[in-house]
Amino acid sequence: MPTFRTSQPVSAVSDSSPLTPHLILVGLPGAGKTAVARVVGEQLARQVLDFDAEISRREHVSVAEIFGSHGEAYFRKLERNLTEELRETGGMVLSPGSGWIANPGCAELLRPPAMMVYLKVRPETALARMGTAAAERPLLRRPDPVGELRKLLEAREAMYVQSDHTVSTEKMTLQQVADTIIALARA
Repeated sequence: MPTFRTSQPVSAVSDSSPLTPHLILVGLPGAGKTAVARVVGEQLARQVLDFDAEISRREHVSVAEIFGSHGEAYFRKLERNLTEELRETGGMVLSPGSGWIANPGCAELLRPPAMMVYLKVRPETALARMGTAAAERPLLRRPDPVGELRKLLEAREAMYVQSDHTVSTEKMTLQQVADTIIALARA
């Protein structure tokens, strides 16, 4: 059984049985995947796994350093390996990076039975939410980060919309988004 040391522990008994499907949050950088995952995980008493944090822990360097030293292809391989490990578990709230959906075969490794929710946000809103942290994102370290987010959305939106559900995070608070996802998970 794999160990995910960066997963968020929960105070109640976690339902991480392989029989309970994972809940996967996908969307652009800045859509709120990690923040929403933490709230949903706490309220559903499920462990939360942020892929970037776990990969960074395992590699002993930041995601930006992985991209800089080894390139995106190497990072995507690490992402796929982590996804393959997650097939042996269940019941977690997963927060993969925004490009995970475009990594061939990754979503299919967990779906079905996992439920995937697309957190939809406009590129401008996503960038505003990230603030200065946007500079830490390897794919946004360019002169026009909003333009880069638009390109990412154009390239990935067809994959995002194949999710089981879409939740527009544009005008919702963090708690409202979490409540919506919790309702979907319990339905």
